Amino acid sequence: MAKIISRQCLGVQPVYDLGLVQDHNFLLASGEVASNCFNKSHSTAYGFVTFQTAYLKANYPVEYMAALLTSNSGDQDKVQMHIANCIAMGIEVLPPDINRSLVDFTPQGNTILFGLSAIRNLGLGAIEAILHHRETDGVFTSLAELCDRIDLHTVNRRALEALILSGALDGLNPNRHQLMQDLPLIVEWCQSRAKDRQVGQGNLFDMMAAPASGSSSYAAAPQASPVPDFESQEKLRQEKELLGFYISDHPLKAVQRSARVLAPINLAELHEQPDTVTLSAIVLLAGIKPVITKKGDRMAILQIEDLTGQSEAVVFPKSFDRIGHHLIGDRRLMVWGKVDRRDDRLQLIIDDAEPIEDVRMVMVELDPSLAGDIEQQHRLRNVLRNHQGDDPKAARVPVIAVIGGQQQRQYVRLGAQFRVKDPEATVSALVKADFKAKTTPLISA
Repeated sequence: MAKIISRQCLGVQPVYDLGLVQDHNFLLASGEVASNCFNKSHSTAYGFVTFQTAYLKANYPVEYMAALLTSNSGDQDKVQMHIANCIAMGIEVLPPDINRSLVDFTPQGNTILFGLSAIRNLGLGAIEAILHHRETDGVFTSLAELCDRIDLHTVNRRALEALILSGALDGLNPNRHQLMQDLPLIVEWCQSRAKDRQVGQGNLFDMMAAPASGSSSYAAAPQASPVPDFESQEKLRQEKELLGFYISDHPLKAVQRSARVLAPINLAELHEQPDTVTLSAIVLLAGIKPVITKKGDRMAILQIEDLTGQSEAVVFPKSFDRIGHHLIGDRRLMVWGKVDRRDDRLQLIIDDAEPIEDVRMVMVELDPSLAGDIEQQHRLRNVLRNHQGDDPKAARVPVIAVIGGQQQRQYVRLGAQFRVKDPEATVSALVKADFKAKTTPLISA
């Protein structure tokens, strides 16, 4: 591969086609080779495709994003990024639904319905069988009816568990734990009914129910003892395992708005960030790999994610000694670090971290008429810098300026150089300097 090591302007020069020696489709009618036609043909094609996609996204955003999600359904990072883009565009991506979902992501009004093909442990044969029975005999009304109408060899118990835990059966019964307890009893019951039908033997309970309803009843299907539903975090964990990401909710959604003020860097934008600046991000700790160095020191390689994507992160021994106790699976953290691009791998080298439940910030209210006052800015700057401590790099508490009144308020995050060490002492100093200030947690109790 050639590498450009220097450039020199030569003015206007003739250019030639990058083609084959023999005749090819870039010949003109005169037999001469068209100058630069290879480059022109490619730029024209890419330009036309760009125009087409831009037109579709502008005029048919739901359909465009549904097609984009379907075409990238095998890449979890891209799907997660596109779902985040959908949210930003005001398009809701709905969880899978046994009675509405198709094979691929499907536009429905101003929403996109999750495709069944994106559910792990659910093969194409099982999906086709479900769609066939749904189109032929109508929607499913219960887990017992679903198991009775389908072939349990085609849609096996593992596939049914995937449908339950991914939320695809929430329309039948939102208590996923109850459905999981009922499943083995119902599968055994349906298998027995299938054997009876094969030998032409009716079921006693069906015959008793038939005169009243005119058709087979599933009221006699066995049920386990009532149990409470899974905890919210457990349901999300199961969704993540089967879909590759959270869909019905996300642990970071509750702090999404605050995250954009405190840590405006998304993981999907990490590759665009310089490697000389300390960045902050609010992330979910998705995976931890402990490592012991040759010297016997402890460090860790992490998998972190937010609403836009995922990234690998590294905590070296010196930092691990300080923040290792915070590194717990599925914990929400505010992290500080720098981008590292060595060995063609993009990583975030984490220097510090704090659970978002412990994150506090200093809020300073500024009147719009005073926000642009140089003297006021100078006074504010001096107060903040006096409360950074001996080591400004150790100051981690962000300062947020609230500009405006109750009707219209704008939140502005001051730069990293204005972070402070002790929020209470900083607020006291600000109040003494005639500023309206207070400390507030990222998450309210």
